[in-house]
Amino acid sequence: MTKKKLTIIGAGGQMGSWFAKYFVDQGFDVTGYDSEKEITAKNISITGSLVSGILKTDYVVLCTPTRRTPEIIRLIAKEMARGTYLIEISSEKSKVMTSLLKVPNKANPICIHPMFGPGIRTIRGQNIILIPVRDAQKELTVIKSLFEGANFVTIDAAEHDKKIAVILGLTHLLNLVFANIVSKDEKMMLTEKMSGTTFRVQKTLAESIMTESPELIETIIANPEIRRVAEELWKDIGRLLTAVQESKTDEVIDYITSCQERLSQHTDLNNSYKRLTKMVKAVEK
Repeated sequence: MTKKKLTIIGAGGQMGSWFAKYFVDQGFDVTGYDSEKEITAKNISITGSLVSGILKTDYVVLCTPTRRTPEIIRLIAKEMARGTYLIEISSEKSKVMTSLLKVPNKANPICIHPMFGPGIRTIRGQNIILIPVRDAQKELTVIKSLFEGANFVTIDAAEHDKKIAVILGLTHLLNLVFANIVSKDEKMMLTEKMSGTTFRVQKTLAESIMTESPELIETIIANPEIRRVAEELWKDIGRLLTAVQESKTDEVIDYITSCQERLSQHTDLNNSYKRLTKMVKAVEK
């Protein structure tokens, strides 16, 4: 049986390397191309030309910076063979979707957002978002065959960017600023000795986000939809600080209890604290 051929554009990056290993393990004949980074993935062919890498392949996976992705789609779409699949994985979809809709009918554009990083060991149980381009059911069937065991959510591009503004944008913005403040601590050893569960978990989360490339973090927080939630964050911080300084205790308490009540409608907060404790124990073993 002939192996299916798959080309990864951006194979030298963290996600590109992960996909290269994943598809090699799945039995694909994998080719990698990267104009900026050295490709270190094992058991794949390396091509020095963007176009030659996609001429005789069944699947092309774009693991490229979001800002460059629309241009790369335009460059390779006309060169792709009939019946091939162009799979795009960026974290912001509005501009990319415009380019995917212009892909000639001979090729099949697929737009996904893998909600995991390159540190995962198995695809099982991981979330993958599908943003339909032409035929949602057909595209979902293809993605399910490539990533067996993953969980799938289908959503349109505009709604995707709104949700991702909170899921990734807000978390990255908060942790970037937190990491920046902590990094300036001249007595970090003392801070570590004094710290409790909350600080250790928050610091670990912030540090893990800082392992991502500056370009990726910038792309995530540049999502236009983040402005709405970031402005709400800024406004609420100012409101709370002012209330505290003016000794408006009741106003602060009301803010906290309202938040607790809304969260409790969907979450068992006591359970969340237990999970946090387990996480810390697991990390510090």
